[in-house]
Amino acid sequence: MSVVKSPAFRSRVHTRTRRAARWLRIALSLLPGVCVADDFLSGGHVDGSLRLYDYHRMYAAPAMPDASAFATALLVNLRTGEADGFSAAMSLAYANALGTRDTPVNRIDVTLMGRKNAIGTVSQAYVQYRAAGWTLRAGDQYLDTPWQGMSDSRLIPAAYRTVSARFDASPGLSFQFARTFRWKSRTSERFFADNLYYPTRFDGDPIYGGNASLPADARAYDGTWLVGATYRHGRFSGQTWLYDFLRFARMAYTDGTLTLPAVGRATPFVSAQLVEEWTTGDNTLVNTGTKLLGVPGRRVRSEVLGVDAGVRIGHTRADVAWNRILRQAGGTIGGGALVSPFTATYATDPLYTTSMLRGLVEQGPGYAWKAKVAQQVFGERLQVVAAYTRYRTLYRGDSHDVYLDVIYRFTGALKGLQLRNRWERSTGGTNNLNPRNRPFSYNRVMISYAF
Repeated sequence: MSVVKSPAFRSRVHTRTRRAARWLRIALSLLPGVCVADDFLSGGHVDGSLRLYDYHRMYAAPAMPDASAFATALLVNLRTGEADGFSAAMSLAYANALGTRDTPVNRIDVTLMGRKNAIGTVSQAYVQYRAAGWTLRAGDQYLDTPWQGMSDSRLIPAAYRTVSARFDASPGLSFQFARTFRWKSRTSERFFADNLYYPTRFDGDPIYGGNASLPADARAYDGTWLVGATYRHGRFSGQTWLYDFLRFARMAYTDGTLTLPAVGRATPFVSAQLVEEWTTGDNTLVNTGTKLLGVPGRRVRSEVLGVDAGVRIGHTRADVAWNRILRQAGGTIGGGALVSPFTATYATDPLYTTSMLRGLVEQGPGYAWKAKVAQQVFGERLQVVAAYTRYRTLYRGDSHDVYLDVIYRFTGALKGLQLRNRWERSTGGTNNLNPRNRPFSYNRVMISYAF
């Protein structure tokens, strides 16, 4: 099976890589005290991963064709050493479907890497400065925050054009700040001023797997302000974040976990989370009359509660979790649905009951509970996770998901190689939660090698 890359594609990738490298060189040349290349090369580092993914969507609905996608990817991270606290980094990503895109479009799982046979991108290209507990970054970069992150369940992670800062006040206390301007979705080659509520091809963005509720003429996304703090001391750990998804919603999120004293071999724990969301002034969803779960509104307002309790015994972890999104009245979009511009339909939000396929962010007001067991064996090389989740929601009815996740991590000469198979089946629901309200199964084979 041949892999064909057109001259136009090679030219696009080369141009983006060259442009990112040029801006890094210009930025570094302007930094005071940075004039010796050896300062950067001596502490330089290269790492990355190879990925081979095979995804299959299997529908029980008549006349609904199954969909699949098979592709491989190479991700490379390049980091310089530090000179007077300054450094730079670049991440390159390339994915190829290996000529398997000859099937009809409706049989392709476009969430893996879109519709193209190959995509290439520069995911990260930033300058960094570290001193006195501060880490400052400017440029294209990955983010790791609860509601705006990498969403790394496909071949290429999401990335953001961002100015960010982190301050480590003590070994257990850190503060983070970021202002994002654009983002690159998991199926995009460039950075765009949109999010998951925008339709595919908005401003030319090949964004797939999103909510896509907004009309094509909606105002472009203005970016995000976010600030957060993480804390760990003794048996307690927690985090608090504030997000301003400009002209979409403002969000306050907090969660915490308390590990209780051991009882014999068992170590119990309890966690709780809270989300508050509101809108002020001009709002893109309101102005366009956009419906979430079929319900338009004059404002965004959402309240979410969550509790998770469980126990660890050796290499076994078992827990039961519960979440609820409260119904809101008074012309609220989605009846109180949580607006999440960078996780909606990606199912990568931090709510305890979110499944591989979806969660309450996608289903709206109602509640869910989830029982999960994780077991590690063979010196933690093999991990098996099984879960059952039940949803009862206002607009998508009652449904349940069964989940199985098997991971094997090699050691010795093959250290870095990982085999993983994730499978989930969703049954029930109304209003086309699953296609034609029939069961839907999703199987993901994920082979990766980290170097």
